[in-house]
Amino acid sequence: MWRDLAPIGRDAGSRGYRRYAWTGADADCRAWFKAQAETRGLTYELDRNGNQWAWLGDPLAEGAVVTGSHLDSVPDGGAFDGPLGVVSSFAALDELRGRGARFTRPLAITNFGDEEGARFGLACVGSRLASGQLTPEAAYALRDGDGVSLPQAMEAAGYDPSAIGPDPERLARIGAFVELHVEQGRALDLSGDRVGIASAIWPHGRWRFDFHGEANHAGTTRLVDRRDPMLTYAETVLAARREAELAGAVATFGKISVEPNGVNAIPSLVRGWLDSRAADQTTLDTVVSAIERAAQERAERDGVDLRVVRESFTPVIEFEHALRDELNKILGGSVPVLGTGAGHDAGILSGSIPTAMLFVRNPTGVSHSPAEFAAEDDCVAGVIALTDVLEGLACR
Repeated sequence: MWRDLAPIGRDAGSRGYRRYAWTGADADCRAWFKAQAETRGLTYELDRNGNQWAWLGDPLAEGAVVTGSHLDSVPDGGAFDGPLGVVSSFAALDELRGRGARFTRPLAITNFGDEEGARFGLACVGSRLASGQLTPEAAYALRDGDGVSLPQAMEAAGYDPSAIGPDPERLARIGAFVELHVEQGRALDLSGDRVGIASAIWPHGRWRFDFHGEANHAGTTRLVDRRDPMLTYAETVLAARREAELAGAVATFGKISVEPNGVNAIPSLVRGWLDSRAADQTTLDTVVSAIERAAQERAERDGVDLRVVRESFTPVIEFEHALRDELNKILGGSVPVLGTGAGHDAGILSGSIPTAMLFVRNPTGVSHSPAEFAAEDDCVAGVIALTDVLEGLACR
């Protein structure tokens, strides 16, 4: 499975993945998922929001146990973020069948669409739509960098966008959702454990900073006469690092656009996107407010106008303690429990159904990069842990 999936959407230059929602690479990943389902004799479904499902047992029965993750990527992302969870889910089902497991509840494997938000700027679109956290109207307004709307992209890929929206009936039939994911950090590597259980997802969000200055000639305009928004942006980037470090949080400006984007032109607009996360809401609010304050103070010095827009936000998510404790009991009671600053579909769905997560050791902690890695024996340990969990939940 890993060898078959590995070439899809891989860029020859960066060696990273560019599996963006509703593109050719996404279509190839979806075809791979469907083929895996059909090879195993599972009932394949595509829901109203473009999420894929592979069912063992009756999809309409109550109390289903669901596992899976996503197959899309960030720009030049790694091979493990998302796909490891999907591949491990199919491998766990194979292992369960090899054990002769007798299922007492339906089991499903899922691939949630557009988890990374790389194309339209909003993460977890598929699970947000299903859970009602993203309205169809707001989804219709999403556009990529080329101005293509989400409905247009879906139509071009052969899907009907008129059907998107909340799916409470489907979610009501799910008794538990368990997502396996490569750890995006080094906690397990430092503790020497191969597998961990998630406790919570830090509150996190994305903010767009628009710095409006004045376009002018880079070679003839005196420095004192310039209204250069790039200076304001640069100071804001430094402020983000400074404030995050002081608070024990994280903050990154990872995306920027510049107008008119000419080497010999002073910019008229610099637009930067801030990603910030912290262990609690108060800390996150403090960090972002301090960054905004520093940006505004510098903007006034530079004669630049500033506008800040919060484009997305997810509050702290505590995974259901009862399900988390049950996973730990199934796995022997000594599995490390750790928090994470990364968002996941399991976190989005936690407001609607009981969810839990398993993490597989990442020896470098690198993620969202072509260098992302997990050793094969650790991946196998993750499959066995997921198999044990699914057996404990779906074969009682």
